[in-house]
Amino acid sequence: MPHVGEKQPASQPASQPGSQPVSQPVSLGTVTLTVNGEVHELIVEPQWTLQYVLHDKLGLIGTKEFCGEGACGACTVIMEGRPVLSCMMLAIECDGKSIETIEGIARANHPLIEAYIKHSCMQCGFCTPGFVVTAKALLDRNPDPSVEEIKEAMVGNLCRCGTYPAHLRAIEEAAAILRGVLVAQGGEGRD
Repeated sequence: MPHVGEKQPASQPASQPGSQPVSQPVSLGTVTLTVNGEVHELIVEPQWTLQYVLHDKLGLIGTKEFCGEGACGACTVIMEGRPVLSCMMLAIECDGKSIETIEGIARANHPLIEAYIKHSCMQCGFCTPGFVVTAKALLDRNPDPSVEEIKEAMVGNLCRCGTYPAHLRAIEEAAAILRGVLVAQGGEGRD
């Protein structure tokens, strides 16, 4: 019997020099995702992240991977109405979910897009999609956020270029435009 710290004897014979290790089969899964209103049925490997599937398999390149640890917000998408970090979500766990990306937000001509351009919210532009997606999720649930509420919502998004003040102005402007649209349609918007 081995002592503490000693290596246990292998239960299988060691591979011969020059032989290839035996690989275990990967268990594939099928997921159905509704992305920007379009239904996609995909075969995924269990380790694939939602970010990888959106970016590399569906070609939605606005969903960026920067840190790969859920710390920067560049990979943010809206899933079932909530902002989520797609680099931290396994695609296999997203079966049946509705997802909105920056491409869907831009296609819908959301006021955030023009406001971000007007207020020069990007320099390199790498973080911009994550900021816009996070801002849209905020405005979906709170059409009239205070500056503090905007800051709180955006705290998980990092910008190496330091464009933070511009983001606040753009979000405030988009919120005002959206409230104006709601008022024009007979909604409860405030100005």
